[in-house]
Amino acid sequence: MDPAERVPLGRTRLDVTRLGLGLAPIGGLYAPVSDDDAARTVARGLHHGLRLFDTAPLYGHGLSERRTGAVLAQTKRDDFVLSTKVGRLLTEGDDGAQPIWAGLEPGIVPRFDFSYDGVMRSFEQSLARLGLDRIDILHIHDPDDHFDEAIEGACRALTELRSSNVIGAIGVGMNQADMLVRFANAGDFDCFLLAGRYTLLDRSALDELLPLCAQRGIAVIAAGVFQSGLLADPRPGATDNYSPVAAGRLVKALELQTICIEYGVPLRAAAIQFGFTHPAITSVIVGVRSAAEVDDAVAMMAHPIPAELWERLT
Repeated sequence: MDPAERVPLGRTRLDVTRLGLGLAPIGGLYAPVSDDDAARTVARGLHHGLRLFDTAPLYGHGLSERRTGAVLAQTKRDDFVLSTKVGRLLTEGDDGAQPIWAGLEPGIVPRFDFSYDGVMRSFEQSLARLGLDRIDILHIHDPDDHFDEAIEGACRALTELRSSNVIGAIGVGMNQADMLVRFANAGDFDCFLLAGRYTLLDRSALDELLPLCAQRGIAVIAAGVFQSGLLADPRPGATDNYSPVAAGRLVKALELQTICIEYGVPLRAAAIQFGFTHPAITSVIVGVRSAAEVDDAVAMMAHPIPAELWERLT
């Protein structure tokens, strides 16, 4: 599959590439990344023709947005699609910083805020950090425990921004499928960012969410395709859904890897391309922290996969 192929994002006027880059890692997810390495990561994506870039205020408490914008601001604005998120407002303070982010600047912490005013402030702050004139896709970020507030506040704010042509598309980004079904039924969303719930190891989105999105014309962007690491390198100690892998899940991942080896296909290639086995999936986003990881994601996306292997895996 061509990683740089452009396709419409659902019913919107936006065109996105089949492969996009998730930029949480350049915000220092689990390990620090230098400014230069972060810049080379984003630039490498542009070099390969990738035009979908995803970030969020949470990622490095604003660091990922600043680094992403610094590179993309040097690119013709219509040549890329940028998504970021609302629902966590960066505020002054020292209590509540997540330990998963390395190299954080002190004194800034994220606070959940799905209110109308909070979302509007978050949007303006993101524009300032990015240094861009607009944001293409704005997702409500991880509203798992805040559904009502997200519908009453965040959804209303995003709908207004879209109606004013300030943003091109609105969505919700979550690590679960069930609540995305609720959002699909409660609001007028263009797309969903679905992390880790339509993968070689977890197909829970297939029960209801993906058929519903296909019916409604809601584009689904699949993320977390490696299950936070397990499907990239299945081994004892690997992470699975951001926790140490359980023995049974490791066995299953190793079985998938053995099948892929029979066909000369890296497990990473099957994991990245699996999403496209469902027509509701528009693009896949892979988290990257270096130019080498971008190169690998592009190569895995383009790796040929025989139909017989898909029959074995699915």
